[in-house]
Amino acid sequence: MSTQHTKIQLLAHASFKLTTPEGRIILIDPWYTDNPYLPADLAVPEKVDLILLTHGHDDHLDKKIIEYIRNNSPKVIACPGVRAYLLNNSVPSHVFEPMNTGGTVSLLDVRITMTNAFHPAHITQPDGKLGYLHNPVGFIIWLSDDISVYYSGDTSVFGDMALIGEIYEPDIAILPIGDRFTMGPLEAAFATRLLKVNHVIPCHYGTVPSLTGTPERLKELTQDLGHLEIHVLKAGEVLDTSTLKLKQW
Repeated sequence: MSTQHTKIQLLAHASFKLTTPEGRIILIDPWYTDNPYLPADLAVPEKVDLILLTHGHDDHLDKKIIEYIRNNSPKVIACPGVRAYLLNNSVPSHVFEPMNTGGTVSLLDVRITMTNAFHPAHITQPDGKLGYLHNPVGFIIWLSDDISVYYSGDTSVFGDMALIGEIYEPDIAILPIGDRFTMGPLEAAFATRLLKVNHVIPCHYGTVPSLTGTPERLKELTQDLGHLEIHVLKAGEVLDTSTLKLKQW
């Protein structure tokens, strides 16, 4: 069944579900297990076509999702460190589309580019020890309705976001704004300018007391950008991209 236009759903925190125009389901950093911010009626979809994993912190790499991958074999694109961890933990190699930063792959009517991110990461082992230190990534996702989405992952602002904007020209940027562990509103405002995007979806804020950044502050810091729309989604809320005006800078 075709949805005709891309739909972007905030699951909770920094987890997203994209429904493509062809009706395929893409999960980005899905966190379902013991997620107190996830609406009770949201469960792992019965059919998932593609899972994108930016890094291995517990709020982005859900052990329940690992089991889902083992049992259902959706396609998976993960940063190399997370892919190594999954391969060493009984996830079959055939589910992966191996890639690294700067590369692009086409599958399931979408194109995926892996980008840099700056957020030193690790994976918590079953015994509680930390391991698999790795570099995180972000993703550019091109959909068949000519919508392109930049999911930055957990990151600081960095100057090469200007290159991401120039090379890939994303329509929508999904950016963390919580501060302390990622960008706050100040840095996200600079990221918005570097990327030259017309639409921003803030995430990774307000879920724990230490994540103090707010969409209101981001709006204050970008009020001079008349073309910019900031879409503040509640957990479970869906943005239908057919409603967006894709203006040019």
